[in-house]
Amino acid sequence: MVYALRFSCHSFCLHSRPNSIPARLHRFQILCKSSLPHSAGAQDSQSLKDDGDSHLILLEKYGNGTSKRYVVEGDSQIRTILEEPLPGTKVLQDSYSMGTDKALTWLPKVIKDFILPTGFPDSVSDDYLEYILLQFPTNVTGWICHTLVTSSLLQAVGVGSFSGTAAAASAAAIRWVSKDGIGAVGRLFIGGRFGNLFDDDPKQWRLYADFIGSTGSIFDLSTQLYPAYFLPLASLGNLAKAVGRGLRDPSFRVIQNHFAISGNLGEVSAKEEVWEVAAELVGLALGILALDTPGISSSYPVLASTWLATRLLHLWFRYLSLSVLRFNTINLKRARILVNSHILYQKVPGISDCNRMENILVWEKFLRPRITFGVSLEEMVTGKKRGSMVRMLLELYTEEKYFLVVNQLQTEFEVFVSFKEGATSISVFRSVWQSYWLHQNWSRLDDIFSQLEQSLIELKNGFDDFWSQLGEAGWDTNQINLKVPKEISIQELHTV
Repeated sequence: MVYALRFSCHSFCLHSRPNSIPARLHRFQILCKSSLPHSAGAQDSQSLKDDGDSHLILLEKYGNGTSKRYVVEGDSQIRTILEEPLPGTKVLQDSYSMGTDKALTWLPKVIKDFILPTGFPDSVSDDYLEYILLQFPTNVTGWICHTLVTSSLLQAVGVGSFSGTAAAASAAAIRWVSKDGIGAVGRLFIGGRFGNLFDDDPKQWRLYADFIGSTGSIFDLSTQLYPAYFLPLASLGNLAKAVGRGLRDPSFRVIQNHFAISGNLGEVSAKEEVWEVAAELVGLALGILALDTPGISSSYPVLASTWLATRLLHLWFRYLSLSVLRFNTINLKRARILVNSHILYQKVPGISDCNRMENILVWEKFLRPRITFGVSLEEMVTGKKRGSMVRMLLELYTEEKYFLVVNQLQTEFEVFVSFKEGATSISVFRSVWQSYWLHQNWSRLDDIFSQLEQSLIELKNGFDDFWSQLGEAGWDTNQINLKVPKEISIQELHTV
């Protein structure tokens, strides 16, 4: 059943996905309904035909399985139809339920996103799921053994000796492994929520891992000042360090894979272990020597100052080591550098120069010009003639797999990009090239659409030369780490 409700709503301009800024107020007709059988959908299409002349229909799909139809009925009127799959139906199935693996079809999508790689099962080998399911009980039994052994270790070093029983050692062991358990929550959260970030920018996340780990060490260092709060302080310390490990390990695996150009990842990992263990032995020896020094061990301020100086030195060495890495793959930061150089100087920097210019510390969203990917059509289309604007965008971007507009509601230059179904990493790359050309040539006094049209002409004429220069400079054009946002995609259906 279809319900129609007419009301006034605001258009929005977003700097990022969670935030919005109210703009001008315009009146639409909004029609909300649940997804209907095919026959009912045909009746809806027939009713659209009966309403008037030609109607342009766009379908905007969302990652949660819902969708929205935009029916452009005139220059200013856009009717939207919100659709949600009915309970128990398979309307708007995502790639998970359409995959070849049927063993986990009962698992909710949000849990699958958390515990399985993006694109599962097609993105991993056939034996991945079986291996992971067997690894889980393997690790469970290992941590049970760790918990039981901890009690014996604490009793051996004297915990519980004054009471004459092992009960105190067991209680201490429970507190000790409890802090480990609280800390493990951090690794669980990082792996489940941010697992798709490490392939794009491993240098940045490896450095952030050390910053977060340093915060955890501060909590550990505070336990000497507040021994009564050992458990909460140690737990917070373990939580921060576990988050750091959650960022460190996947990032470093990507870095190791970068080193293994001969397919010798196992050997590279083994030799890295040799260097790491050797450094651990030297560091432990120097740490014991420092604790044996009376001026350090007997004075907490001296101990804390020594730790702080050593930690700052550690972070500096970490930054230097990551700065020398020379990736020949293209992520969003390096894509920005390459595109900007091509537009300004008609040439692209080499691998070493580009990696040297890449800022490890800065998040991509703070770079300029500001590019917001994956916005909805409602956010992109503003003004009174919304229907006319949609038709012009469709005509402009017929040959592209995305829509790009300049945000007119901000004084600072910003572009919004929304991707069509079938968009690839090359589509993202092309949108970045167009964004930088517009940034260099934009004039708020000139007609918006004429500038967009000119930028697309420049894109068509210049991107092929840009792409060939990338290959000549040694960049791996087969591995472009520019991911298309999966939250929103737009499909042009038909006109009725």
